[in-house]
Amino acid sequence: MPTERAENVKPFIVMDILARAGELEKAGESVIHFEVGEPDFDTPESVKEAAIEAIRAGKTHYTHAMGMPELRQAICDHYHKEYGVSVTPDRILVTSGTSPALFLTMMALVEKGEEVIISNPGYACYPNFVEGAGGKAIEVITSAEDGFVFTPDSIKEVISDRTRGILINSPSNPTGVVMSGSDLSRIASFDNLYVISDEIYHGLSYCGRADTILQYTDRAFVVNGFSKLYAMTGWRLGYVIFPSEFSRAMERIHQSFMISANSFVQIAGISALENTEVDIQNMRETYDKRRRFMIDGLKAIGLKIHREPTGAFYIFADIRHISTDSYAEAYNILEKARVGVTPGIDFGSGGEGFLRFSYATSMDNIKEGLDRLAKYFAER
Repeated sequence: MPTERAENVKPFIVMDILARAGELEKAGESVIHFEVGEPDFDTPESVKEAAIEAIRAGKTHYTHAMGMPELRQAICDHYHKEYGVSVTPDRILVTSGTSPALFLTMMALVEKGEEVIISNPGYACYPNFVEGAGGKAIEVITSAEDGFVFTPDSIKEVISDRTRGILINSPSNPTGVVMSGSDLSRIASFDNLYVISDEIYHGLSYCGRADTILQYTDRAFVVNGFSKLYAMTGWRLGYVIFPSEFSRAMERIHQSFMISANSFVQIAGISALENTEVDIQNMRETYDKRRRFMIDGLKAIGLKIHREPTGAFYIFADIRHISTDSYAEAYNILEKARVGVTPGIDFGSGGEGFLRFSYATSMDNIKEGLDRLAKYFAER
């Protein structure tokens, strides 16, 4: 029998939606995918070429458990260029994706029973990372009318003597909200607490750059990676920047559980950081056009968007005037309109009555999907 810990891991509903959509497609149906948070762009050519050359050169062996020194230095250079912050390679651990980075962070930071404050709605897997390490996730329900902003005042209300850290995500999944510098500064000022900042959507902002928490404190764990900005989801490459006193602990944990990230993928990561500026600009401009078009389309259908997203590639739309059961509504839309969407309940109780729409798909697909949704809601 599975352990109680395993049984308590909450399902990721969007993957169930995706699986059902796959069944429909296998049966010959046409499905428009607004549910998946995955770039539809191909990985830039320079990145692919770097990996191919590395494989041919025999770069297929273990690396240092912390990651290749060259990649860690490139990450330091990236954060200095983008944000003006100074990071040293001994504070960086390279991992096979950001999920391992989050899990290792919680293992190094959280003692059994200690608390990590998270937003609700928020990324569906955050509680699993906290609780998998023996901690307790303390949820702060944010307000739709206030744009789902995770505010310092709301965080302060739930801080206790068991609080170890605050987990933030900006730009946010599922809302696309970008936190202000003033809010980040106040969150960073809370005494004796660490900030875990998920910055995987950094670089995908459309109304100015998102700040990193490292601009305000070194008492932080910054989780980032290559999946979203560089269209490298299948490459599985991420990293975490941490306070220097955690360096040896992070190295030991990674050695024991994962040994090292893939060698040739790390070399591809260096190329992503150094050679893709034009590719990223093109992707960002395309996402922005899609964002504005989908916002207008969803509003025209009659869905409410309390605060227009300015980052990531998601729109979190209010359907409470239509249904308060987002799970059932998402499946109805898939079965009747052949459009995949993510139910808000996947992101916590605070997301109930909402649907998440991803615009990480072509403009043709967005137009077709909106047409199908307009017909569905008109006939509902």
